[in-house]
Amino acid sequence: MNQQNTPAHVAIIMDGNGRWAQKRGMPRIMGHREGVRAVRDIVRAAPGAGAGVLTLYAFSTENWKRPVLEVQALMALLKTYLQSELAELAANGVSLRWLGERGKLPADVQKLLENAMAATAANSRLVLNLALNYGGRNEIVRAARELARRAKAGEIDPAAISEEIFGSCLDTAGLPDPDLVIRTGGESRLSNFLLWQASYAELYVTDTLWPDFTRDDLLAAIRYFQSRQRRFGETGEQVGR
Repeated sequence: MNQQNTPAHVAIIMDGNGRWAQKRGMPRIMGHREGVRAVRDIVRAAPGAGAGVLTLYAFSTENWKRPVLEVQALMALLKTYLQSELAELAANGVSLRWLGERGKLPADVQKLLENAMAATAANSRLVLNLALNYGGRNEIVRAARELARRAKAGEIDPAAISEEIFGSCLDTAGLPDPDLVIRTGGESRLSNFLLWQASYAELYVTDTLWPDFTRDDLLAAIRYFQSRQRRFGETGEQVGR
């Protein structure tokens, strides 16, 4: 792998936990448990693969529609992850951030997230974004509401609102946009994930289900990224100058 051309920000739609379990005749929650192990492995691998920011789509605004028992189990797994992994995240220079709307997650989960973010805030080796109760449309609406509030209060001229100012109101404010979006499980859609930020991201879809996704799969996705010519609206000849 060319270490000179690695994506600074990798975002992953972690799909396939339920199907992984069903293929083995197990309850869906077993797939989610195996998915947590994959999260641990990829968080460990990301810095060595050149990524400074890793965003994981862990729980969407639409996932509340799932069976109540499955949602409860997912919240319990999240608590376990935060409690068991915090020391390693801190020791390995990982700074934890939360993308998504506050308030709907259980109070004890929110408290653990806030404590973990505070404990790792000074770290700089890797920014780990957990997208929880996150939806791209929801995020854009929340940003628009904030800008409307500022305009109404006379804090900003609506005519002065730019893409940069709008971006500063998103959950990813201060971070680079994703260069590479990986989706496991074979589906070819964004599923309401980073709709603003992923405008020019390279998309990599693999049939590998998330619990089976390994460091080697991450490196394969990065090699794919390195094979792409990123033009950002220019022609291939302009980029190659």
